[in-house]
Amino acid sequence: MTMLTIENLQASVADKPILKGLSLTINPGEIHAIMGPNGAGKSTTGYVLGGRPGYTVTGGSVEFMGQDLLQLEPHERAAAGLFLGFQYPVEIPGVSFVQFLREAANAQRKGRGEEPLSGGEFLKLAKEKAALLRMDMDMLKRPVNVGFSGGEKKRAEMVQMGILDPKLAILDETDSGLDIDALRICGEGINSIMRAPDKAVLLITHYQRLLDYVKPDFVHVLAGGRIVKSGGPELALELEEQGYEAVA
Repeated sequence: MTMLTIENLQASVADKPILKGLSLTINPGEIHAIMGPNGAGKSTTGYVLGGRPGYTVTGGSVEFMGQDLLQLEPHERAAAGLFLGFQYPVEIPGVSFVQFLREAANAQRKGRGEEPLSGGEFLKLAKEKAALLRMDMDMLKRPVNVGFSGGEKKRAEMVQMGILDPKLAILDETDSGLDIDALRICGEGINSIMRAPDKAVLLITHYQRLLDYVKPDFVHVLAGGRIVKSGGPELALELEEQGYEAVA
């Protein structure tokens, strides 16, 4: 069974067509990267798959692990094993990050018919995943992302991904705003958490630099709302050297 099958996906925002026939297949164990110029539809792809309100699907289909993804509510998509990482993680004042993570984890477990994690079980898991991202547990006791640097927000999001343990991670410009050290740490975290035979990753990025740490199996160029070229990791290097117009 494929992990994700997108066929001729079309979507609009505020009645403006953005995706215009995107097709992509991701199998378990694969890491795919989508690259492309601004306005190509990269973030829209992630938002549509995650079920963000305001993004209207006007055609095509998406199957996720045998289910019609487009018929599921966002929380149902998450419980089914889909994780969406944001380019700009939001701040939630007044909400403890560690409590937020525990509620999210147990809500997903409930959706799958699993028993909730006890306080002790959750803290052990949270410490393990925070250590992978070299994050102090004291930071996770603060309100969600409040006062975090750009790199800390991204590392905290990777901790969240580790705790939720998705089958498919869609990561929208995780490298945005990261310095060299944070980029390496996030890359190592993605590999530790998601590089497995029963998982898959869709990386959305502008640049080659994240792919130095998270080696993709396939690279796709998205332009004008559809994938116009696909290849191996060498395609990302070609894009870096020649730009999108020359390659696409």
